[in-house]
This record gives sequence, structure tokens and C-alpha cells, in this order.
Amino acid sequence: MTTQPSRPGEIALPFDPATGGGDAHVVFIGRIRTAWTSRPQAPKNAREARERGLSAHIEVEAPYRAGLDGLERFSHAIALYWMHEARRDLIVQAPKHSPVPRGVFGLRSPLRPNPIALAVVRILAIDAASGRIEIDAIDCLDGTPLLDIKPYLPSVDAVPEATGR
Repeated sequence: MTTQPSRPGEIALPFDPATGGGDAHVVFIGRIRTAWTSRPQAPKNAREARERGLSAHIEVEAPYRAGLDGLERFSHAIALYWMHEARRDLIVQAPKHSPVPRGVFGLRSPLRPNPIALAVVRILAIDAASGRIEIDAIDCLDGTPLLDIKPYLPSVDAVPEATGR
């Protein structure tokens, strides 16, 4: 069900992307466990989550646990997750921090056609047998579906000359 934009300047798609015939078959490989149970409680980004000082953990489902082999060699990982409570129909948003509306692809908002989020997390501990990865912090709700985990490679993933505002 498509809902109407809530702020001036926002534009909603005339359809709900969640009901379209998808071209990919994505599976959730686990869940992320955090202290936040509602969107108003949740931090806006991973930096804010770290500032709150509450660690979190990732639970990888049994069939995917063998994929954790080798992850212990890394201090950080990239978690890709599905913001399951986010609206999917807004294509232009009027964020509180911006004086003008902006397209979703120019924002890090979870409100987007495919609500995929990412965070670089510090790995505190891994128990591959139980599929549990202790992490420093993350900015999602308790029970958020996990799409993937990738090792963070500073030589590839860090871009010192990157700009943005």
C-alpha cells in the first residue's frame, strides 16, 4: 500500500516496489540483534550508535555459518541488511537536515525502493559454531534481516579523497 508523502516537496512513486515482480531472489542469512525495538529509538547512523555505547550482535543462520570461516582474520566487516520497516515508495524526500528535498539516491535514508543498508562494524568476537558475531554497534532495529557480511579491506574500501555533504 502506497502512502502519501508527509513533508512538502516529497514525491512518492505511483506504486509500491514491494509488490512488483522482482528480478532477484534475495535470502536473509540471519538477523541483527540490537537494543532498539522501534524506529524513534534507533540511531540515525552507525556513528550515533557507537556514541550511545550499546554493542550489538549478528546471528547467522545455521546453513550459512560455514561462510564465517576466515572472517576472524579481519578487525572490521561490512554488514548489509534489509530495513524491513522502512517505506519503499518515496523517491524524493524532504529530510529534516536538508533545506531542500533530495532524491533517495543522494541520501543514506532507509526509505528507498530497496531498503538495503550498510554499516562498517568492528568485530569484537566470533563464535562460528553458534553463528554469533559480536560487533561494536549498528543503527538498526532488533531483528533486522541480514543480507550479507563482507570483510572490510582498508586498502580497497577506504577512499581518503572522497567528498560529500
